[in-house]
Amino acid sequence: MIRALIVDDERLARSELLRLLKPHGLIQVLGEAADAAAAKAAIEMHAPDLVFLDVQMPGASGFDLLASLDDVPQVIFTTAFDSYALKAFEVNALDFLQKPIHADRLAIAVERAREQIVRSRAQPETLDRIFIKDGGRCWFVAVRDILLFESEGNYTRVYFGGERPLMLRSLNHLEQRLDVGRFFRANRRQIVNLDFVSHVVTSPAEELVLVVGDGLRVVLSRRRAAEFRNRNTL
Repeated sequence: MIRALIVDDERLARSELLRLLKPHGLIQVLGEAADAAAAKAAIEMHAPDLVFLDVQMPGASGFDLLASLDDVPQVIFTTAFDSYALKAFEVNALDFLQKPIHADRLAIAVERAREQIVRSRAQPETLDRIFIKDGGRCWFVAVRDILLFESEGNYTRVYFGGERPLMLRSLNHLEQRLDVGRFFRANRRQIVNLDFVSHVVTSPAEELVLVVGDGLRVVLSRRRAAEFRNRNTL
């Protein structure tokens, strides 16, 4: 069973999607929300597997909503605007449905959702992906693909695939949800993905330095260097 939430500021659009979902017995609609604030409260209360999310709503957009969440469910975007299609695909959404929604396209989207949710349920209870909104750009990012998290005050800069956007989360907040087998706290400001460490060097000051990705250098604090050695990573 897939537990879903419908988020759309138009009542008729919510009713039509609810009608189209009725033949899909594996979808349990937990509720509806007409704006981002109500949607956030419902998501935090019910922890749905899937959200059918209107992109453009009065006040905060669907992208703003996702950026505010600590745990981002699977998302199928719904919108009447062609201009939002490219943005939805840019953020690598699960699927994109243009209104009016057709039953055959909905069936394809539901099946994709089912496959992805089955895979995610088999994974450990650690953060597996994040949504980042930085200015006018947005990304869904698999956490395993992130090279480095770097603190910048109340924000964290995220390094992945040549991108370095900022997200409104503190490094300490993120650290609590990361897989400790993969991510290592290098120092006060940085957490590194050990999968991307190409080699380890010693600086002239006798500091232990991790070389990450295509040449990022991460200096370990003295305490973290000792911990790193004890993990037999070298």
